[in-house]
Amino acid sequence: MQADEDTGALLTIGENAYRRIRSDIIFGRLAPGQKLKLERLRDSYGASISTLREILNRLSSEGLVVAEGQRGFEVTPVSVENLKEIASLRLLLETHALRESFAAGDMEWEGRVVSAHHKLARLEQRMRDGDRDDTELWKRYDWEFHQALISACGSQVLMDTHAAVFDKYLRYQMIALSFRGDIAAREHQILHDAALERDARTACDVLQRHVEGGVAHALATGTIG
Repeated sequence: MQADEDTGALLTIGENAYRRIRSDIIFGRLAPGQKLKLERLRDSYGASISTLREILNRLSSEGLVVAEGQRGFEVTPVSVENLKEIASLRLLLETHALRESFAAGDMEWEGRVVSAHHKLARLEQRMRDGDRDDTELWKRYDWEFHQALISACGSQVLMDTHAAVFDKYLRYQMIALSFRGDIAAREHQILHDAALERDARTACDVLQRHVEGGVAHALATGTIG
């Protein structure tokens, strides 16, 4: 029993460290290209060197960390080409998932969409009024809204794959701190309304403008190059 408890505690420490490091990469607290020294990570995240090495290898398989052989690990760099590739993949997955979700969604799904949009819209209003203290929460609500829209697609594999791609797209948005104000808020409102009306064609058209506009706005900041 004690051995099982110790193993569980180690798994918890490792999983917590994994989630924290992953979050810090996605939200830009660990910068693109930053060297990930195991000793420093141990002090920051409270996990052993061996556990951290496993975590970094796991993140490497997700494309968020680069393993440099004998030289260690670093946060995956960013590039214009990679952002465009990620955005295209997000569109491919999300438009397909939208069509499936709109066709199958029920009242519970509608409730998830409405609730997620309400939180996002309120925070977008605060940001348009000049309050930029909750940029991470804004992007979390953005993620939750887009996940809610596709949550009735009927495929957990599709949901998980989309979430992984969305996280990489989100990392670029956080690096650029790209907020498009009224334009993005209007697009989210149209997506919300299209969902309730089961208008997949409009939703897919708006989503394409939404993602392409986000990419263009992020690139215009000059922070990705």
